Amino acid sequence: MHEKSPVLQAAKREKIGTRYNNRVRAGGGLPAVVYGRGSDPVSVTVDAKEAGRHIHKGEKIFRLSLPGVMENQHVLLKDLQFDHLGSNIVHADFARVSLTDRIRTKVPVHLIGEAIGLKQAGAILMHPVSEVEVECVVTELPDFLEVEIGELDVGHAITAANIKLPTAGMKMITDKHAMVAQIVIQQELVLEEAATVDAAPGEPEVLTAKKPAEGEEGAAAAPGAKPAAGAKPAAGAAPAKGAAPAAGAKPAAGAAPAKGGDKKK
Repeated sequence: MHEKSPVLQAAKREKIGTRYNNRVRAGGGLPAVVYGRGSDPVSVTVDAKEAGRHIHKGEKIFRLSLPGVMENQHVLLKDLQFDHLGSNIVHADFARVSLTDRIRTKVPVHLIGEAIGLKQAGAILMHPVSEVEVECVVTELPDFLEVEIGELDVGHAITAANIKLPTAGMKMITDKHAMVAQIVIQQELVLEEAATVDAAPGEPEVLTAKKPAEGEEGAAAAPGAKPAAGAKPAAGAAPAKGAAPAAGAKPAAGAAPAKGGDKKK
């Protein structure tokens, strides 16, 4: 694999900082730093398009050439920084490595085949973990790991522990319970019709209206019941049967005087 590692031509950066890095990017360069193996870090610039093309293909190991400093030095891509949109690479970190070094890095996971569980109605494939971290010798680092999912059925899953590593010397670092692939049935969301939404709006309560006293709401006076002490009859209401007229009250026109009443002298 090391023989096929892409070569990146680098130039040393004499000035560092955001202001100068922006100038490098404007000129088509990618600011980077190389460190490790007991040597001082070196700030360099590589071609942004060339480096980006290899990085997007999944390359991890490069041969870096810097005139007067290093020639075909094997380096491992350790970290990337992106712009605020997360689409463009703005900085890269490379670590010097030897072909016999054991390294830890992340490797993409490619799902192979069509799961039998996808034949069921509403079934969908979940792929929450798309890369795993492994430890291996530099020369054994794969471009990706393949996972066969043809026999994966509904309710079953493939975890990191189920991934077959290509060499005996490679070690899985990612948690063995990490979910790599799973078939689930997509549940339809059933919305209950809320009575408060679908029903016609009720009458609003008038807060300024005078509320009836307790016990009076909707109640009519019982037949023959006497009005409360001191209570005046409603306007136009006939007095109760057998009740004496109020003092000083004139009899209604055409009404006969009450029996036992005083006669004119």
